[in-house]
Amino acid sequence: MKVYDGSQTEQATDAQPERIKVGIAEYEVATDTAELTTSGLGSCVGVALYHEQTNIAGLIHVMLPVSDEMEDGKPAKFADTGTKLLIEEMDAAGARPGELEAKIAGGSDMLDFSEGGSGIGDRNITTVKETLSDAGIPIVGEDVGGDHGRSLSIETETGDLLVKSANRDDQRL
Repeated sequence: MKVYDGSQTEQATDAQPERIKVGIAEYEVATDTAELTTSGLGSCVGVALYHEQTNIAGLIHVMLPVSDEMEDGKPAKFADTGTKLLIEEMDAAGARPGELEAKIAGGSDMLDFSEGGSGIGDRNITTVKETLSDAGIPIVGEDVGGDHGRSLSIETETGDLLVKSANRDDQRL
């Protein structure tokens, strides 16, 4: 698991907030004016958490639904353990879980290797939703499913999640 160490940032200017890139199976929590971004969401799901009172935001890019499918010591890789980890990190930064809102995107059916069952994207979406529900965190916006990739960015000042997709209009959740 990679935790932000400052090596993947673009410094803020007067006009632009700091951009913090979140890679696959990574997460970040920002407590200052920043924009958390991730790209390459196909069957993966991006979970953005926001605490309006403090403007603390978090973003994780999960790949697989549950951690028992492949154990490799990277909890951020999985929808169940990764979402819980992001909630814990938000709490540690001062954003109480009962006051968080979630926005999710991704979970496309890009490559379906399942035989008669749900694809990875659908299972990722279901697991994220169940984990957030168990934590009492409402999902206030989503752009999930389909057959297209997405890139995301969440702004800490507003909690807005911008979803960009090829051949589709951008969405602001």
